[in-house]
Amino acid sequence: MNHTWKALSASIILLVCNGAAAHHSFSMFDNAKDLTLAGEIRDFQWTNPHSWIFLLVTDQKGAPIEWKVEGGSPNLLRRDGWTRRSLAKGDKVTLIIHPAKDGSNFGSLVRVTLADGTKLGSR
Repeated sequence: MNHTWKALSASIILLVCNGAAAHHSFSMFDNAKDLTLAGEIRDFQWTNPHSWIFLLVTDQKGAPIEWKVEGGSPNLLRRDGWTRRSLAKGDKVTLIIHPAKDGSNFGSLVRVTLADGTKLGSR
């Protein structure tokens, strides 16, 4: 009986560790730096394990540049007051993100400010 419990405990530990290893790190973002982006929502994906915001930002020449912003899981966002309809295509918003360290148009969501001034955070 003791051997069975040891085997079961070892199996559970392996499953938990493998699940944790599958989740990626946020080390690709510069968490010491905030970047403010103002633009229009192209798409908002309420997906697990992370939500995604695709934001069209107009550059200095007037051309649209797409930014891909990773947010929290729907479960965490819901706790912060979000719904799957919090953002819609065409919404004008301002995002604060932690930008990618490599300088690409990619970031981790800190906060969204909607056109009416409502602020939505991300964990």
